[in-house]
Amino acid sequence: MFQERAIDRQFASFLCRQSAGGGSDIFRLLVSLLSSAVGLGNICLDLGDCAGKTVSVDGKEIVLPDVHALQELLRGMETVGLPDQHRPLVLDRSGRLYLYRYWRYEHELAVRLFQKASATAGSIDEALLQKGLARLFPDGDGDSIDRQKEAASAALHKQFCVISGGPGTGKTSTIVRILALLLEQKDGGKHKIAMTTPTGKAAVRLKASVNNIRQTLDCSDEIKLAIPDDVVTLQRLLGAVSGSSRFRHSARNPLPFDTVIVDEASMIALPLMTALVAALKPTARLVLLGDRNQLASVEAGAVLGDICSTGEGGNLVTLEKNYRFQAGSGIAEISRAVNAGSDGEALALLKCTTLHGIAWRELPSREDLRRSLAKKVLEGYRYYLEAESASEALERFDRFRILCALRDGPYGVSGLNSYVESILGREGVIKPESRVYRGRPILVTVNDYAMRLFNGDTGILFPDPESGGAVRAFFPDLDGRVRSVSPERLPLHETAFAMTIHKSQGSEFDRVLLLLPPVESDILTRELIYTGITRAKESVEIWASEGVLCRAVRKKIERRSGLRDALMA
Repeated sequence: MFQERAIDRQFASFLCRQSAGGGSDIFRLLVSLLSSAVGLGNICLDLGDCAGKTVSVDGKEIVLPDVHALQELLRGMETVGLPDQHRPLVLDRSGRLYLYRYWRYEHELAVRLFQKASATAGSIDEALLQKGLARLFPDGDGDSIDRQKEAASAALHKQFCVISGGPGTGKTSTIVRILALLLEQKDGGKHKIAMTTPTGKAAVRLKASVNNIRQTLDCSDEIKLAIPDDVVTLQRLLGAVSGSSRFRHSARNPLPFDTVIVDEASMIALPLMTALVAALKPTARLVLLGDRNQLASVEAGAVLGDICSTGEGGNLVTLEKNYRFQAGSGIAEISRAVNAGSDGEALALLKCTTLHGIAWRELPSREDLRRSLAKKVLEGYRYYLEAESASEALERFDRFRILCALRDGPYGVSGLNSYVESILGREGVIKPESRVYRGRPILVTVNDYAMRLFNGDTGILFPDPESGGAVRAFFPDLDGRVRSVSPERLPLHETAFAMTIHKSQGSEFDRVLLLLPPVESDILTRELIYTGITRAKESVEIWASEGVLCRAVRKKIERRSGLRDALMA
């Protein structure tokens, strides 16, 4: 459904003023539709989606003509150009209308990825590699294909490789083995490797996993020690310039690395992915890891999904065997059903009392919500609030989280955080009289390069013995320790007992309580439900109405772009 925002209307009016005659009502509407589409995460407006439709704007009904007529109208506007022309808007030959900036991002990314996908990754000692593959990926599944081994081989041979798989399929384990194989090659000790993630919390998790896994490898101690464990955010890797959208590293000043490994790639928007690929050396290897079924970036684009939709091949390997969840695991089964869009099966699984790790409850009414939450909140959060140190509190806090779909309302972040504070305050385990209280969990909502705190970072307010017991904000650091920040110096943040599923990406919790709103919303999709479920390592409990859940599972996100077609050209 088209929801015209003020910015869409203003942008359309601006472009009409640049056009002879001021532009027609249909042209103005198309520009507004394009602006709205980008705001919803699309890269372009597919004219086929709106041709022949009736759209209501300010009480006025506008009937859009067929695709051919729309294309003819746009070709006659001086603000609209073909892909090889520098105009504010671009109309491609498939009837997709772009803002020029997004067309350039998409075109540049497609060209560079296609070049890398077609290129080999330099000289490889094949005999040495095969020995390493046999040792690090010993056959254990009989006649079945060892997808991890296949992914490692592709990553060594190709300049571009994508490894996709759900939680527990061994993506990180595969990457650590890839690092070992690279280092075992001749001159491997001189090979410069970077590991990066979109968020700080994902970087902390990846660093810890790499450290744990490398100790178990069947390789020399020298190689184990040489495996890098430094993980940085993409913004830091590219050298983000504070206060701007520019980066120090680009095609003119490329990154000094021979291999760049990117985890949680599904979260990366088109502009940032384009900047990363442009900043690689022409001979550098790029390996993307991610879950193709997760939510895409909250910004424009679904780059990983577009790449994976081109189909399996030499550059894409999908890991399917799950090493975390046993066959018949509730989380594994419900995730599979949701991915398949099987709403009836998903609901039946949730209601099955014999499956371990999943539970269902009909959503409580607004009047009963606080009372219904009380037991879950106390069970989930009392333990971390009893911690004796900030580091212990941070570790315990990740054992439970409340996730929801919306920001506002009683079933959104604002309402649920208020309920949790009220419940814990009544029990005397927190004292929320002010915003600076012991145990308050916080979620950073903006990037602050000076403070090294970024959107999505989670911390806890806790007494600091080194500051005479004064309450400070503690965050996990990439070195495995914690660092503290004065509450007065914190960037914009919010209480984080409950958080949106979008914000939870890149995180894992032992147990999750997932609440959906009582009414249908455009944001409720199978990708959202899947992402929320797969944040849980041990168990997930879903509170929702049957109708809302089933409609969400049936609804799949469709983001418009031309990247898939460009990569397959």
